[in-house]
Amino acid sequence: MDNEYHLDREAILRTVRTADVVAFRFVTVPMRLLVDYRFTEKDAPMVKVVPKVDSAEERFKSLKMLRPRFKLPQKISAIWWPRHIATLRETGIWDAMVDRIVESGFQAMSTRCDEVFEELRRMERMEVVNAIGGEGYRTLWPAQRR
Repeated sequence: MDNEYHLDREAILRTVRTADVVAFRFVTVPMRLLVDYRFTEKDAPMVKVVPKVDSAEERFKSLKMLRPRFKLPQKISAIWWPRHIATLRETGIWDAMVDRIVESGFQAMSTRCDEVFEELRRMERMEVVNAIGGEGYRTLWPAQRR
């Protein structure tokens, strides 16, 4: 079951449709989704799962390493996603993201987007399994054995 955090779907859609670079932060996955919509004849837009960083400065540095032929953007829009990964599709956010990339002339990128989505879903499933099994997690109260 997903949580009840309110999402301003229209604001998120506006960001996904207009920002040059968007970073999604997830509750269920420690990694981030980084989407750089900028492109050239040689460079397609980028959709990539990346490690979290400690500061905006680090994110800009990592973006420069990933996309060395591009100037740094004015800003990187951050979206906090407090729900399960699947709700990106259910709310139409994912489709808006993929549509923008495909409409910019990179139809083959839809396959890459599907791969990234499945990667995020696998990571989320592993986090749930780890939480249930206690791998990398601590409980507040010790388990009582009977």
